[in-house]
Amino acid sequence: MPLPSRRRFIGITAAAASLGLVPLGRAARAEAHLVTWHGQAMGAVATLQVHHHDQAAAERLVERSLAEVRRLEQVLSLYRDDSALSTLNRQGFLVAPPAALVELLSECRRCWELTGGAFDPTVQALWVLYRDHFSRPGADPAGPSGPALREALERVGFDDVAFDANRIVLPRRGMGLTLNGIAQGYMTDRVVDILRAGGIASSLVDMGEPRALGTRPSGEPWRVGISDPDDPERISETLEAVDQAVATSGAYGFRFDPAGRFNHLLDPRTGASPHLHRSVTVVLPTATAADALSTAFSLLPPEEIRHTLQRLGKGQVHLVSASGEASLLRA
Repeated sequence: MPLPSRRRFIGITAAAASLGLVPLGRAARAEAHLVTWHGQAMGAVATLQVHHHDQAAAERLVERSLAEVRRLEQVLSLYRDDSALSTLNRQGFLVAPPAALVELLSECRRCWELTGGAFDPTVQALWVLYRDHFSRPGADPAGPSGPALREALERVGFDDVAFDANRIVLPRRGMGLTLNGIAQGYMTDRVVDILRAGGIASSLVDMGEPRALGTRPSGEPWRVGISDPDDPERISETLEAVDQAVATSGAYGFRFDPAGRFNHLLDPRTGASPHLHRSVTVVLPTATAADALSTAFSLLPPEEIRHTLQRLGKGQVHLVSASGEASLLRA
């Protein structure tokens, strides 16, 4: 079972400019129509806040949002053995899959095509390889052997995964999917849909990759902090966002080895962890796309990132290179 690649939490607020991590708990409370919930989602600390002129309406939106998060966890989480995704990986196929899983796999296919295969949810086979290797006592710090890596790469290839509303099939034994690079963004977007349908026009929804709904109640843009890749507890840059999502990926999120040579950003084409950038932050209208592309762009040089943005016709990417140089790419 993979560990969280980045610190993640949900925050929904129309009363504060930004949110930090909060103590873990499960009680919902209302303070001057600010309804707050603390708990866990997708294996990470979670918090949810909704500000509304009608306290009862805010509480209903919180409950509706949490119900959706729980439902999606049952489908998309690798942290639950009974989820649809875990069942698919265990069996190699899934009959009558949940609509949310098929929809998200369609988004995966779009991002896979857009990035020339850099975004590939079948890297789960590589994750398992590195996890198992470095969990052994006296593991070779150089990583898995060449034959073991080649064998794992034979189980990677999203183009071979067949799926539709009736069935999902993983064609080779040992193949598996991880949606950790996109599912949190997808859940954020679904919660935004619930809030918007409930009449909320100003909110910040955050599952580690925040999405701003409208402006702050004051009319000013939301301010979203980007972690310093050398000190993730510190904010190195603050972006303004209105109806935009912001997603950041960096090798600092999770490392298999103490030296940090191998991390959660695994290239499906080589099986290695490239170190092209210290940090990649993507700004796009949806959290699903921003989440997936921040992962993929971590594996691509700037010229390929710029080309992908041009194909999209929207968005921007804030890069911190391996040498520490900051740059901004626009569509």
